Amino acid sequence: MTFREELKTLTQLREAQRGKWDNIDPESAARMRVQNRFRTGLDIARYTATIMREDMAAYDADTANYTQSLGCWHGFIGQQKLISIKKHFGNTKRRYLYLSGWMVAALRSEFGPLPDQSMHEKTSVASLIEELYTFLRQADTWELNHLFRAREEAKEAGDSAKVDDLTNQIDNHETHIVPIIADIDAGFGNAEATYLLAKKMIEAGACCIQLENQVSDEKQCGHQDGKVTVPHEDFIAKINAVRYAFLELGVDDGVIVARTDSLGAGLTQKIAVTNEPGDLGDQYNSFLDGEEISSASDIDNGDVVIKQNGKLVKVKRLASGLYQFKPGTGEDRVVLDCITSLQNGADLLWIETEKPHVGQIAGMVNRIREAVPNAKLVYNNSPSFNWTLNFRQQVFDAWEAEGKDVSAYERADLMNARYDDTELGQLADEWTRNFQRDAAREAGIFHHLITLPTYHTAALSTDNLAKGYFGDEGMLAYVAGVQRREIREGIATVRHQDMAGSNIGDDHKEFFHGDAALKAGGKDNTMNQFG
Repeated sequence: MTFREELKTLTQLREAQRGKWDNIDPESAARMRVQNRFRTGLDIARYTATIMREDMAAYDADTANYTQSLGCWHGFIGQQKLISIKKHFGNTKRRYLYLSGWMVAALRSEFGPLPDQSMHEKTSVASLIEELYTFLRQADTWELNHLFRAREEAKEAGDSAKVDDLTNQIDNHETHIVPIIADIDAGFGNAEATYLLAKKMIEAGACCIQLENQVSDEKQCGHQDGKVTVPHEDFIAKINAVRYAFLELGVDDGVIVARTDSLGAGLTQKIAVTNEPGDLGDQYNSFLDGEEISSASDIDNGDVVIKQNGKLVKVKRLASGLYQFKPGTGEDRVVLDCITSLQNGADLLWIETEKPHVGQIAGMVNRIREAVPNAKLVYNNSPSFNWTLNFRQQVFDAWEAEGKDVSAYERADLMNARYDDTELGQLADEWTRNFQRDAAREAGIFHHLITLPTYHTAALSTDNLAKGYFGDEGMLAYVAGVQRREIREGIATVRHQDMAGSNIGDDHKEFFHGDAALKAGGKDNTMNQFG
């Protein structure tokens, strides 16, 4: 409801109390309602699920409508990201948040920093979703509070035209609430465990859950070795569990991202159940590495034998008890994983690759689209890639294939700063700049994200400040490197008391205490130095 509608409703409600609520100002109460648009996480999940579905349809109509996000490990970081987006671009359209399991493990576990192996408390994932949305809701309250304060000033000055203009701005306010793509890793256990955690994440506000096909208790970061996948039937059960969680909670438009790590995973925990040649289990088992045998005498104690393509095969099992896939089958397994996931309830795909190469991604997506024409990807623009070296080597290889002289460049040393201003270095930067646009158009990528960017930016900015402050620059390192830039670039946190809600609290004191309110924002507040 709009501010005007809320004001009318609350005025009537106060009048119905026959004097008992005379201390309650309907305008103040209406203002508080408008500043708290989303009452529960489920309200947020339903709202943002609709946004994602609309964005997916817009992308299907035109690939220029791809979406983006940055991973955020704290509510404040997510809040400042959305405030910056609104400041620079005027709206939040097609811009999301990403919640990375890696960053939860590294930064949010009570155990301290952990590797990305699902060892952190699973409840910390839902807690971070709730925290992110708490900070985004506060950003709404903060921004609207400034509009309401300006409206009060215009009202006191008798400027009715400005009052109307500000009221319209309030009624048409664009929320900071955007979709979060939330990483549930491999589901933290069996399908029931996945369902229970998915419910917590959805209740916290998640409209989109990303689930991977690794073994839950063997989970590894997608950019590390030792990944172990599960048969499709196990993964489908977890996709079902997430869908049931969405449906139970009334988030019918909830989005599931099915992630496959098969491109880099050479192992499986178990042999799939198969009932007849060519079924899904048989297709999974056809990728297992092994040795063809002709008789029982070829079988040693503890060997496992399956029928593969009409032949008896002794499958290769490691000392860990895990089974090995045939070398070079990763891409075929990825394609089968993706088609199977989309045909069994997933909405979007995530293919974890070893490098950011549009041609490689497009090659797999085109094969998937032969079976599912509208297949779309969420893609990790990962900090685990050396982007500079990768794109310089891609340009080098392209030039070499064209017959262009590349003798001035040493391929293995292209990260060297001496190549920064060369023709190759500049073209590689251009390819990097266009990567998201090109991949959205040519490789079916609907959503581009960077998983861990704010982990790296926090470390980099802290290093710069520490180097100067504890060195010769002293206080100038903070003043010139931080505060002066905040002031000149219009960063809201320069007035940190206001950003943390001091003015909101003052207004509430006035609502509750009237003229007796003891407020913090008077003439002696040093924040007044910032205008």
